[in-house]
Amino acid sequence: MANLKLTNVEKTYAGAVNVLNNINLDIKQGELIVFVGPSGCGKSTLLRMIAGLEKITGGTLEIDNEVVNDMPPAMRGIAMVFQSYALYPHMTVRENMSFALKIAKKPQNEIDAAVDRAAKMLQLDEYLDRLPKALSGGQRQRVAIGRSIVRDPKVYLFDEPLSNLDAALRVATRIEIAQLKEQMPESTMIYVTHDQVEAMTLATRIVVLANKGIAQVGAPLELYERPNSEFVAQFIGSPSMNLLPGEIVGTGAQTTIRMDGGGTAVSDYPSTDADMGLKVNVGVRPEDFLETAGDYIFEGKVNITEALGEVTLLYFEPQGNADAVIGKLPGIHADLRGKPVKLGASPDKVHVFHNGTSLLYR
Repeated sequence: MANLKLTNVEKTYAGAVNVLNNINLDIKQGELIVFVGPSGCGKSTLLRMIAGLEKITGGTLEIDNEVVNDMPPAMRGIAMVFQSYALYPHMTVRENMSFALKIAKKPQNEIDAAVDRAAKMLQLDEYLDRLPKALSGGQRQRVAIGRSIVRDPKVYLFDEPLSNLDAALRVATRIEIAQLKEQMPESTMIYVTHDQVEAMTLATRIVVLANKGIAQVGAPLELYERPNSEFVAQFIGSPSMNLLPGEIVGTGAQTTIRMDGGGTAVSDYPSTDADMGLKVNVGVRPEDFLETAGDYIFEGKVNITEALGEVTLLYFEPQGNADAVIGKLPGIHADLRGKPVKLGASPDKVHVFHNGTSLLYR
């Protein structure tokens, strides 16, 4: 239960290889912050720096207004849940969960109460006398989380805790973590994942990491609806946002763009007279496209369809060197393969970017 503040935090290996720099982040008590980003962007490294497992080579990390850069991990009041569970195989669930408290020489009645409380919270009561080998993957991960809870730390750190689980277990455990957070509203949690569904459903705020720093910080829907750059726009959401080139031909409270491939886009993004003639990329998420017979943003020939029941994914033939456009229409559209289709979108769903940056964040 703590506030964290990272100020100009950097990480450089061997004095030459810089992997993170200019990390500025203020985490309030009770928040669940999720770090996301492409492989190699430094999200796990940043988590390990907070834990004290990696040395901070620049800037400061404060926990409850105390600088902890040189404080050993054991003294920081942090509990970490690893991707690999890291359970002791020769110990029962109860022994695994109570081990840290025994090392801290807590009274036995206090240890028993903490273990029983955590086991009830995580529905592990009936498994307390089992060894880890007698548990499923999801149960083992719950034991690892329970081992953190009994310590009552200031901050919980989760390093891709669900990546070893199959799809069904991942959904179930994700829901359990969300329920757990509701039961501990004052607890501060930092969670690393590459799974966007986990990020969107669990996070109070999402931190998108890229190019050795922070690309954008915000609430999940803020990043989805108002990305500050083409990178964030395409990283958040699946399938990725389509980017289509065009030129601004109308400015004001709404912006009108003439598309290079034909068609016209109207966006609720405001623009100025100086933007007239500006070369931009129009961003439309696949799920925001609508089939139309009138004015359109994109027209193309459907190459492949994927009928998923509630939605149908349309993969269009690539035009030149551009990425293939993807549409996601509600319902079943089994007869569109090989046919030309026109797609439009509501102005409030049309994003506009210039030189990789959203017109909203200039």
